[in-house]
This record gives sequence, C-alpha cells and structure tokens, in this order.
Amino acid sequence: MTEKGLPDPADVLPHRPPFLFVDEVVDMVPSKSARGLWRLSGDEPFFAGHFPGRPTLPGVLMVESLAQLGAIAVLSDETYSGKLPLFGGIDKARFRRQVVPGDTLELEVELDQMGASAGKGRGTATVDGKIACQTSLFFVIVPAR
Repeated sequence: MTEKGLPDPADVLPHRPPFLFVDEVVDMVPSKSARGLWRLSGDEPFFAGHFPGRPTLPGVLMVESLAQLGAIAVLSDETYSGKLPLFGGIDKARFRRQVVPGDTLELEVELDQMGASAGKGRGTATVDGKIACQTSLFFVIVPAR
C-alpha cells in the first residue's frame, strides 16, 4: 500500500516490467472503479520501433493499461482473492490522440458488471484532459494458478 492507502500496482498484478503499464493508482473503489497513471519516459522499448523518428504509444498498449488498471480494481476486492482477470473481449475501441514520450496517460476504469466468473467495464485514457483512447472491456475471471 502507498501512503494514501492505495495499492502499488506491482503488489496486486502479476505483471512485471516491461509489461507493467500502470505506475500509480490515484483513486479506487474495489470492484467498481479506479483511476491511475502511466508515465511514459521515452525509454520504453516499444518506442524504438513504433515508430523510428516519430515514437508513438501503440493503441493496443493503451487498452492493455486500462485493462491492468481494471484488474487492480478487481483483485483489490477480497471476493477475487486467488483469481486472475483475463481479456474476454474488447469492444468499441477508439483512439483519438497520439501519445508520445514524456506524456502521462491518465487512466480511468468503471466496472459496470461483476460476476463470479466474468465482468464488463469501460475505460478512458487521457493526456492533459484530452481523450486518447476509449474502450469497453469484457474479462473472464480464472484461478490464478
């Protein structure tokens, strides 16, 4: 837990660098919603190849960062102890703005439906208050091991 009483992403998620895309949780209601940050330094390995001379955050990684934040909200609820949420589907993903090195991606996820074995939610990623990505997420919940 951080000083604010919020989980450190690495303490909740099984993901590790270079595939951990949430740096900080800034607000959360377990199984309901979460807000977080992903600070892009420019040193991330994908920027070297996407694209040389014009580094751009791949849209699929924006969606993944939203899914990771949603997983933090799910796994912070004791009901889902020992579980792992996995992608079941992505709907209506829209990319509205280029995200580049030095940007901070502000992530927000609302979980609309939660069950014992699946859930649905919505995510929005912004930079400086401007929407970069919006999507609906569907996930299945499986045993962690």
